[in-house]
Amino acid sequence: MKIKKLKPGNIIILVIIALLIIPQTRQPIQIALHKVLSYFSSTSIIEDSKRITLNSYDWKLRLDSQNIYDFNDAKGQVVVVNFWATWCPPCIAEMPSLQALYDDYNDKVIFLFVTSDDFETINKFKTKNDFNFKVSQPLNEIPKELETRSIPRTFVINKSGKIVIDESGALDWNSEEVRSQLDALLSE
Repeated sequence: MKIKKLKPGNIIILVIIALLIIPQTRQPIQIALHKVLSYFSSTSIIEDSKRITLNSYDWKLRLDSQNIYDFNDAKGQVVVVNFWATWCPPCIAEMPSLQALYDDYNDKVIFLFVTSDDFETINKFKTKNDFNFKVSQPLNEIPKELETRSIPRTFVINKSGKIVIDESGALDWNSEEVRSQLDALLSE
C-alpha cells in the first residue's frame, strides 16, 4: 500500500482542527474568528412599518452593584439591551466594541448588559478585560418582545419603545453606522 504525502493545505487544516479540539486554544481561536467576521457584518435597521413596539416595561434587573433597576425607568429613552455570557466566544468578540460605544454614549443612552452568569464570574471577566459597563441579571420575566434563545443578541429601542435594531451574533457595535443611528434616535 502506497502512502500519499500530505499537502501543505491539508496539514494546515489538520493543525486548525487539532487547535479547535484542545480546550485551551479553542476559545481564543473562536473569539478571534468572530471578531474578524464582525467587521464584515453590518447592522440591519428595521424599517418603520416593521418595527415591533414593546408592550410592557414590567421588568426588574439586579445590577452588579446589587441595586435593582426598573425597566420602566427606560421609557422615553434610547435603550441598548445586550444579552450575553462570559463563556460565549461571539459575545466576548463583540464586547470591546460595545465597551467603546458605552464609553461614548452611556450618559445619553440606557445600556443593559444582561446575563445569567453570577456576579463573581462577571466581575473577574470585566477586570481581566478592563471593561467598566454595568451588568445586570433579570429578576423576572423578560418582556416578550426581547426574549431570545441565542446569544449574543442585541436590541436597540427608540424613545417610542419600538425595536429599531435586532441583531444576533457578534457585530462591530462601534461602527459609524451604529453611531449615526444612535445619534438620529437621540435627536427624535
